Amino acid sequence: MIGILGAGAWGTALAQVIASDATPVRLWARTPAVADMVNKARQNAVYLPDRILRNEIEAITDISALADCDLLLVASPAQHLRGLLAQVGGRAPRILCAKGIEAGSRMLMSEVAADVSGPAPIAVLSGPTFAHEVAAGLPTAVTLACADAALGSDLAARIARPGFRPYFSTDVVGAEIGGAVKNVLAIACGVVAGAGLGQNARAALIARGFAEMTRFGLARGAEAETLAGLSGLGDLVLTCSSSSSRNFSLGEGLGEGRSAEMLLADRRTVAEGAATAPVLAEAARAVSVDMPIVDAVCALLAGRIAVREVVERLLARPLRSEQD
Repeated sequence: MIGILGAGAWGTALAQVIASDATPVRLWARTPAVADMVNKARQNAVYLPDRILRNEIEAITDISALADCDLLLVASPAQHLRGLLAQVGGRAPRILCAKGIEAGSRMLMSEVAADVSGPAPIAVLSGPTFAHEVAAGLPTAVTLACADAALGSDLAARIARPGFRPYFSTDVVGAEIGGAVKNVLAIACGVVAGAGLGQNARAALIARGFAEMTRFGLARGAEAETLAGLSGLGDLVLTCSSSSSRNFSLGEGLGEGRSAEMLLADRRTVAEGAATAPVLAEAARAVSVDMPIVDAVCALLAGRIAVREVVERLLARPLRSEQD
């Protein structure tokens, strides 16, 4: 039995793809309303509308019922990971599907999980994925990172499906940093779109944002190849190019002149980059890494600066080598 912690769009999409070969899936939902909808109507109209869910998916609200699963995919929001994992027993491997850095501790999700899950093995799933496309069975490739190469290979084989292809890696830090940083950069690209700054500006921002991701990742021990792969550059390109990205659409609203407070209050789903941005900025300063785009996103989210002033400041930075 495979368990999935979190019945949002991503958790439900993962349940759908895992169940596509008739594998039983136990999907934990926070609210009885969502669980009832999945079990009775075979839908999750709140988070993944217009998709009929497979009969092999059983929704539950008792988190302790995940303890006897032999594999757990954790798709809860990053800032809720610690509290939810602390309630799950058992020693089954945990595949972490959230992308972010924990506020306060500045821990990556794998570090949080190791802190609360004891001896349970930890892996990370990351890469360019829109939940609605995964649920529809459209071709998707992701990174499955695990420090234990043999276990990572086994886990990749276990969740692979004809339209869902995991590439395994031992670089857990790289996979996590790519996923966390790209969420913040996607907000910045949304700002560019919302403010009507053009495609040249968006392309430049993606490239310079990738440079920031690489500097920070290398400082934290990531491998450059991982950052240039699916969980880094691949995910960055996807989420910086479409309003299907929650982070991009948040930035788009900021670029149009709406406040972060209003935009975040009006959302049913979580834009992880909003919580990650200030934590990432702190973590970057702690390792003496310059991340001006991340700093600009933090200022916009906090309402300390207007979009026009952000652009002027970034363009006024001293000229430098592209390799720096």
